Amino acid sequence: MKTSPLVAAALLAISLNASAADPVVPENVLFERNIEFANPDGQHLQLNIARPKNATGLMPAVVCIHGGGFRAGSREGYNKLCLTLAENGFVAATVSYRLAPKYQFPAAVHDTKAAVRWLRMNAKKFSIDPDRIGVTGGSAGGHLAQFLGVTAGLKEFEGDQNAGASSQVACVVNVYGPSDFTKSYGKSVDAHLVLPLWLGGDLQTARANHIRSSPLNWVTPAAATTLLIHGTEDKYVAHEQAVWMRDRLVASGVSAELLTLAGAGHGFKGADAEKADRALLDFFTQQLNPGKK
Repeated sequence: MKTSPLVAAALLAISLNASAADPVVPENVLFERNIEFANPDGQHLQLNIARPKNATGLMPAVVCIHGGGFRAGSREGYNKLCLTLAENGFVAATVSYRLAPKYQFPAAVHDTKAAVRWLRMNAKKFSIDPDRIGVTGGSAGGHLAQFLGVTAGLKEFEGDQNAGASSQVACVVNVYGPSDFTKSYGKSVDAHLVLPLWLGGDLQTARANHIRSSPLNWVTPAAATTLLIHGTEDKYVAHEQAVWMRDRLVASGVSAELLTLAGAGHGFKGADAEKADRALLDFFTQQLNPGKK
């Protein structure tokens, strides 16, 4: 994929694993924080949203979902990515979701779908084109992004927040997110700790939940176009998880690509981070067309 000049100019400012909670807000971007988008079980879930300041017409949107093993992490880690996306013509929101062990699968799925529906319900306010909404995330967030891409309209995963709008997404960028939890044990340094907290048991005691929560098992020809980005030396989520997902999507007739970063681990740095950032921005630019009005 060829990098546009606008995207290339922003690459140095982006990080898929940004940790700065308070990045500098560009003059041409509006950034609002701590907006409640859902309140399941009294949890008052919030998002931060960035958008171009002087844009005209409808814009595509991207939902960013943080990682943290389904039990940790913060939406603030994607503030910088949201600002960069806004500089490139997108509305971008980084969202919170309920965490394990208090809230197990599918609570986080319900919450991220509620965030997509909230964007659609507020499309007029934020000048969003409801037909051009993409999603990205890293690690656990990559899994949740991928899950959104393969389960649109499945009632059991929709939850009860922000009813009346669709949770469907047009495209997905899955950054080292797992696809089949039944094959995580022994291939991940922390699966034996993380998965029982989120799925209510290990593979022997909660096998049904491991199968049900694996996006690989929900792929249909209606799945969203997907870009997977994964390193070959990932010790937390094996690279083969991305290969399986790409192959299953393609076999179902869905457009899917895998960017493999040789030697990269879980959390990209240096040239690997730049390559991943470039691919993410190029993909969303190509799929969601921020220049379209």
